[in-house]
Amino acid sequence: MKKLVFIMITVLLLFGCTESKEEIEIEEKIKTEEVELEGNMKEIYLAGGCFWGVEEYFSRIDGVISAESGYANSDVEDPGYQLVCTGTTGAAETVKVVYDDKKVSLDKLVNYFFNIIDPTSLNRQGNDVGTQYRTGIYYTDKFDLPAITNTVNLNKNYFDGEFVVEILPLENFYLAEDYHQDYLKKNPGGYCHISFDSLDEVNDIIDKTKYKKPAENDLRLNLTDIQFNVTQNADTEAPFDNEYFDKKEKGIYVDIVTKEPLFLSTDKFDSGCGWPSFTRPIFDEVVNYHKDNSFGMTRIEVRSRAGDSHLGHVFEDGPKDKGGLRYCINSASLEFIPYDEMDENYKEYKILLDKNE
Repeated sequence: MKKLVFIMITVLLLFGCTESKEEIEIEEKIKTEEVELEGNMKEIYLAGGCFWGVEEYFSRIDGVISAESGYANSDVEDPGYQLVCTGTTGAAETVKVVYDDKKVSLDKLVNYFFNIIDPTSLNRQGNDVGTQYRTGIYYTDKFDLPAITNTVNLNKNYFDGEFVVEILPLENFYLAEDYHQDYLKKNPGGYCHISFDSLDEVNDIIDKTKYKKPAENDLRLNLTDIQFNVTQNADTEAPFDNEYFDKKEKGIYVDIVTKEPLFLSTDKFDSGCGWPSFTRPIFDEVVNYHKDNSFGMTRIEVRSRAGDSHLGHVFEDGPKDKGGLRYCINSASLEFIPYDEMDENYKEYKILLDKNE
């Protein structure tokens, strides 16, 4: 696999977000169709009741490389099925999902997960009852936690009752016996508590079709010159002299062109570069990445999904405790919606701001 090496020059203020002279490597943190990134295979562990159905369900999702049944976060080393069924091991029937994050995002996998579980049912899914059938999302990369929690919190809008889904680091995982692996492929009529019909029902977390790009004449009429030139011609506004670089108010940032949600104020930080900086988009799916060789540099451009608006660039000098990325975004590409004004069109995202404070 290739590694990306960004060769940066001393002064970039005239041309976009700045970086140091040091070479920058972006390996597995972002995905792009134009640049091959190292480490695109990732894993997540999902407990959703009986693992037979969960394993089969996720094995059918495009971008999933493998799905294996096993026992997670057990208090007993290498427990077998019979012991787990006693409810004394602390283990949860869990499916290890290995996926290509260039083809399917963690956000979307977690959203699929909520299509097959009842997140308000404690220690029970379908007809299966016991602590081993509890629901849980277990991660091995702490930088996956924001994507998980954002998707979980968004789904709280659609269920009544308290969520009892565990969100924990994976402590251990033991593969289940061979006869449990690919159980429903071996036994097509075997017991399964979930419906596979929902595989065709899961859309993007944020529905792209709701956010249409206006015609060019309308854009020229409704956008300022700087907004048009930045979003449509990939221009760059001046640092420290733009609308949002030092804004600290609670709310959501949307694409100025289509109004699609892009960033949360709770992911915004002061990078000192003179442009709005964020550690991540609201969900991975709302932005696309492209190799940018303009001005004699090699950078990764960030564009909005629905409107294909130029937003800015992403660099690897962000807060290390938040994943290490800095999304350096032009204010002219954004519209800020204050928290108190989100009820009309963005009410469902208020929970993300509340939970992330």
